[in-house]
Amino acid sequence: MKFGAVAPAEALGATAVHSIRQGSLVLKKGTLIGAAEVAALEAAGIRDIVVARLEPGDVSEDVAAAEIARKVTGEGVHVDRAFTGRANLFAQSAGVLVVDRGAVDQLNRIDEAITFATLPAYKPVVAGEMIATVKIIPFAVSEQACHAALAGVQGPLIRVAPYRIRKVGVVSTILPGLSPKVIEKTLRVTTERLAPAGAAIIAERRVPHERTALARAMDEVLKAGAELAIVFGASAIADRRDVIPSALEAIGGRVDHFGMPVDPGNLLMIGDADGRPVLGAPGCARSPKENGFDWVLMRLLAGLPVEREDITALGVGGLLMEIVTRPQPRDEPAKTGRNIAALVLAAGRSSRMGGPNKLLEKIGGSPLVRIVVEAALASRARPVLVVTGHQRERVEAALAGLPVTFVHNPHFAEGLGTSLKAGIAALPAQADGAVVCLGDMPQVDGALIDRLLGAFDPDKGALVVIPTIQGVRGNPVVWSRRFFPDLMAVEGDVGARHLIGRYAEAVAEVPLSGKAALTDVDTPEALEAVKAELEKA
Repeated sequence: MKFGAVAPAEALGATAVHSIRQGSLVLKKGTLIGAAEVAALEAAGIRDIVVARLEPGDVSEDVAAAEIARKVTGEGVHVDRAFTGRANLFAQSAGVLVVDRGAVDQLNRIDEAITFATLPAYKPVVAGEMIATVKIIPFAVSEQACHAALAGVQGPLIRVAPYRIRKVGVVSTILPGLSPKVIEKTLRVTTERLAPAGAAIIAERRVPHERTALARAMDEVLKAGAELAIVFGASAIADRRDVIPSALEAIGGRVDHFGMPVDPGNLLMIGDADGRPVLGAPGCARSPKENGFDWVLMRLLAGLPVEREDITALGVGGLLMEIVTRPQPRDEPAKTGRNIAALVLAAGRSSRMGGPNKLLEKIGGSPLVRIVVEAALASRARPVLVVTGHQRERVEAALAGLPVTFVHNPHFAEGLGTSLKAGIAALPAQADGAVVCLGDMPQVDGALIDRLLGAFDPDKGALVVIPTIQGVRGNPVVWSRRFFPDLMAVEGDVGARHLIGRYAEAVAEVPLSGKAALTDVDTPEALEAVKAELEKA
């Protein structure tokens, strides 16, 4: 290939190497220079232009890219028309991407002018998604290099394995303390995981975490037509002799592999029963976040075998992420007991009250905010911090004489998030967590707060504690120190509910009676209703 600068008249039939913009002239890189382009270049006063011109023995970039793309393409892949030396490959249907990595590496070593790039092997893809591209770097490649590339491809290097399994059975085991809501959420998350593959749960069982009962349930879902069975244990699999593996063997199945070199997802079991795959799910599979379970599940749904070697190969470049429910290093060793502070948010403007500051309205002779703060002081939480903002002096005067620390939020008008940020920043370093109380909930008492504190147990994964009344979540909420950075990042007036959804595996719910945890004072009508109840009591 000839390459260099020539006068416009000598560029006829060659390809522009660089884009040119001068005045009204716009000539893009890769443009084939014709008579019109020569005239435009001369009219623009361009004296020379860098071009590339094919010589005998050269293969143009588009021709080479198209030929190589066709050779590497397998089932379920569409090759788009080559343009500017690039041929893109797209998935024709949903499935799992299968790539011959060794052969791809070999192809990329043939000549620096020839490149082939793909998405990660075994990635779930959807119809129309770009999965790979063949790119010829210069404007042409030698016939020798092109032929070597084509000869070196002995078969398709990339294909999309379509999803084949449509019917899934799920068995959940139960132990005391496992909330039915956890199982319901697990089923919902699993349904969402299966949906892209066109699969659905066709049989579901819930049984005690015991070998005989589990074996019976596994047998039932398989006889119901499940092509794949998933077992969610109330307790994670700890050994090949544990409940889930032994139950699989009890129905004539076998355990093919236990454990994975990924995190989260270590404690996954993969097995077989009568030719159908059986997965013992790790605990992280209850969460919608990506984990090692996803990687194995999607391969199986596409009918791809998952051997021991496939599992062990996930160690390099696999998942390795912080799991929020695990203990993390601290600057100092944690002291015995739980040091939980109370954070009372009392900075709002009471905009829905139509004028008065609701926190200063009296109920039974005491300002509403004082009732709330005294409830926090009646609990085990220490210290108690009060975040002020709107009418700061009056709110502090209403709390005169109480052993609290005031934290002023000068940005209170920007919303609740600013008060959270100010309060969290002021917490003492030794605080293991904080119970965040709203200043307009006067029916929350010290006993209710203590029940929440009693459920806070980081060692068992209970890092966020929320009261519920007939399934509805309320306030206050206990947050582990682990989430302080997230709380500091909350903006606007929406609070931290989105964090609860993001870290669902760390949430513990405390069912309560009554309605104290759901009742706040936002309007004059709500204030009168609360007054009537509290003053009557």
